[in-house]
Amino acid sequence: MGGHTIEAETPNVTLREVNVKNLEAILALKVAEPQQGFVAPNTKSIAQAHFFPEAWFRAVYNTEQPVGFLMLHDEHLRPEPREQGYYFLWRLMVDESSQGLGIGRLAVEALVAHVQTRPKATRLLTSCKQGPGSPEGFYLKLGFVPMGTSSEGELELQLSL
Repeated sequence: MGGHTIEAETPNVTLREVNVKNLEAILALKVAEPQQGFVAPNTKSIAQAHFFPEAWFRAVYNTEQPVGFLMLHDEHLRPEPREQGYYFLWRLMVDESSQGLGIGRLAVEALVAHVQTRPKATRLLTSCKQGPGSPEGFYLKLGFVPMGTSSEGELELQLSL
């Protein structure tokens, strides 16, 4: 009785610029139905990014396939930073077809590596709504620590770098 196990391939996650060649693929990505109230569509994020100098946004790739999107608020991209060392994970999404593979975790790890190269980086902040479909558990597993609730009613979290 010979059995064999099929090992899942470890994702090879990279963060790449959104450009004319991958834009349509990035715009087509979407989260699973129960998560849709927790993250803005990529169309909105990319539009916002063009009006906020502090927005640093990237496509999340698994090997050569675009599978997600993230956007960082990097205060040091502003001509005059209002708060030194302010880095906030503004948006993160992984397409429903690529969830559960560790891509989100690897994307955050790649983002952390980027933030660590930035001025005065000691922490990465984020926030999320709570409830069924919330990314709260995902962030807690990554080592983010709850800091309380924002004025908008979202749970604020912090990861020490």
